[in-house]
Amino acid sequence: MNKKTLIIGASTNPERYSYKAAHMLSQYGHSIINVGIKKGEVAGQPIEPATTIYDDIDTVTMYMGAQNQKPLYDYILELHPKRIIFNPGAENTELQLLAESNGITVENACTLVLLRTGQY
Repeated sequence: MNKKTLIIGASTNPERYSYKAAHMLSQYGHSIINVGIKKGEVAGQPIEPATTIYDDIDTVTMYMGAQNQKPLYDYILELHPKRIIFNPGAENTELQLLAESNGITVENACTLVLLRTGQY
């Protein structure tokens, strides 16, 4: 089942986990939206700024440190995804509490591991 996923912290650097996740999500049949600061393309999709509000996001997968997430709180909550995955290094208790109070499930997990183990 396609779980449309918005990747926050998308990067064109093949060494970055957000890059690897974009490719793996695509390989597993999930459509992706890349959101990041730098322009470019990952897994055939452009990297865009956090401005467009989508109404069909299943999962937000976070690859940005908590200290940089605060300006995106309203954007993320407006997307009203079913869940947010905080990948290692992106855990954020403040955003987690905000998300949960808005009915959004939160997981502190690794998107790559969830995909590989069939738990995505």
